[in-house]
Amino acid sequence: MSRLSDYDLYLFGEGSHYRIHDRLGAHPGELNGESGCWFAVWAPNARRVSVVGPFNDWDGRRHPLSPRASSGIWEGFVAGLGEGSAYKYELGAADGRLLLKSDPYGRGMQHRPDNCSVIRRTDRHRWADESWLRQRAATDPADQPMVVYELHPGSWARRDEPGGPFLGWRELAERVVPHVAALGYTHLELMAVAEHPLDESWGYQVTGYFAPSARFGTPEDLQSFVDACHAAGLGVIMDWVPAHFPRDDNGLADFDGTALYEHADPRLGEHRDWGTKIFNYGRHEVRNFLIANALYWIETYHLDGLRVDAVASMLYLDYSRPAGEWLPNRHGGRENLEAIEFLRQCNATIARYHPGVLTIAEESTAFPGVTHPVEHGGLGFGVKWNMGWMNDTLRYFALDPIHRAWEHHLLTFSLAYAFSERFMLPLSHDEVVHGKRSLLGKMPGDDWQRFANLRLLFAWMTAHPGKKLQFMGSELAQEGEWQVGQSLDWDLLEDPRRLGFNRCLADLNGLYRSQPALHASDWDPQGFRWLEVDNAAESIFAFRRGRPGREPEVICLFNATPVPRVDCLIGVERPGGYVCLHDGDAACYGGSDHPLAERLQAGGGHGGLPHSIRVTLPPLAALFYLHAGEGG
Repeated sequence: MSRLSDYDLYLFGEGSHYRIHDRLGAHPGELNGESGCWFAVWAPNARRVSVVGPFNDWDGRRHPLSPRASSGIWEGFVAGLGEGSAYKYELGAADGRLLLKSDPYGRGMQHRPDNCSVIRRTDRHRWADESWLRQRAATDPADQPMVVYELHPGSWARRDEPGGPFLGWRELAERVVPHVAALGYTHLELMAVAEHPLDESWGYQVTGYFAPSARFGTPEDLQSFVDACHAAGLGVIMDWVPAHFPRDDNGLADFDGTALYEHADPRLGEHRDWGTKIFNYGRHEVRNFLIANALYWIETYHLDGLRVDAVASMLYLDYSRPAGEWLPNRHGGRENLEAIEFLRQCNATIARYHPGVLTIAEESTAFPGVTHPVEHGGLGFGVKWNMGWMNDTLRYFALDPIHRAWEHHLLTFSLAYAFSERFMLPLSHDEVVHGKRSLLGKMPGDDWQRFANLRLLFAWMTAHPGKKLQFMGSELAQEGEWQVGQSLDWDLLEDPRRLGFNRCLADLNGLYRSQPALHASDWDPQGFRWLEVDNAAESIFAFRRGRPGREPEVICLFNATPVPRVDCLIGVERPGGYVCLHDGDAACYGGSDHPLAERLQAGGGHGGLPHSIRVTLPPLAALFYLHAGEGG
């Protein structure tokens, strides 16, 4: 008896069986009235395959699997096994080696060091987010606010009591969800969800592609966490890693004694910088494994997006390789044509089956059309990280204000390409680790100026076109870098300066969400216009957000020096009144509370624009004014 039909095998062989995880792997069931578990694994070059574990004293002779025709799939039933049973596959390689491997499609894994697969059911949780899913499918993310809180669950908070240092998903739901919702974020992005061997890693060397990490609980615990997020109005995004996988003996590398999931040639199949293997995207079954995996996380855990790691490394055959250590494509070029086709197929498949779910590319090159539709020749991602914005912005804010006049372009240049892709502005974990210093640690000046600069940075991010991502701990204005092996410095919130910054960040997030001018045109060039772009001498910037005639416009003004700029004349497009929405220098945020007008009245033209406002800009601060109508 088999759980795999001929049609299953046909679809898998052509790379389009998007529910193959329901056929391969371990699935509790019955055979002839006896309870047990069905197993199936793809290992076309193995001479034999068995299921082994504590239940049979790791004896590969006792529960052999049978080959299914010429498909390369081995399958069988083991009586008496069920939820929680640990197992591996014992594979006899053609060269005589005996390999012990975790299940590539296993839905659970043991925490290190055993690394066994574990039989897990994923259908027990009773979801309560039907209305959320319906609304998501009917919503265009382009005109929605999106400010993401990036979360590493193993270091957000730790515990000291027995039972291990990690908070489980249910504990995290009780603590993280209300905290993040209160700060005005719209989404959580989860790092280190899929099983990975090293506690101190960031989760980017995955050994269990279908298994939530046992550090944080069971599949049902993770489902409960996502349900709690949706109940609180928070979307959930997961870091997904199709770019590479580790060499660990129990993992995908050399799976059946051959380069099955990877390329055999190291010029194609190895990332030497990372010590990892590269998927063979030209192999149908490997593409199928990855696309089915993406759909599995979306469908089984109700995820609202996948942030795809290291896309640049997938797109180029010479990525981080010197001459002579890479192979050109069939046209003689450097593009990885198979990876490009895989990404297009993956994105198109997700869009087809799950409208409203975003795929987000961590991509740092100028590869064209990353977020353009597949049918128009693009890769089909929903959003791309704007790494150029991040690098230029952090370089500018790290400068002593006296030097900023000579680097004015660092803030203006991003608007030359801001609408060429659908961008997200990232201030991620990568920017606060490995000697780069914390965000506060990058800021120049005395203590007051450092906090003022930090408030100004987040105001600039809020106003700049593009969706937003901020790493956990941003709200604390941490002094030290992120340490993956310890908790965030929560005691910092006893410091009045941090409390002021925390309040400022929450207010900025709330303003971004409540004002369509600041989010509905994030990817629309009509929603932005420079009002003051060339005043490098005073380090003043001003622009309009919002599409004229479609949403009330917001005027965003920035003074990047500690000198108040009194009675500045700024050209505007519309007559009437302007009401202050945000004063980054307010005393409640820790600012100097420099006097300013709560309401402005437009006067005569200035700078080529038909009208103007006269405004005082506080030191190292941003001001946002809402156009209150042409009648005043």
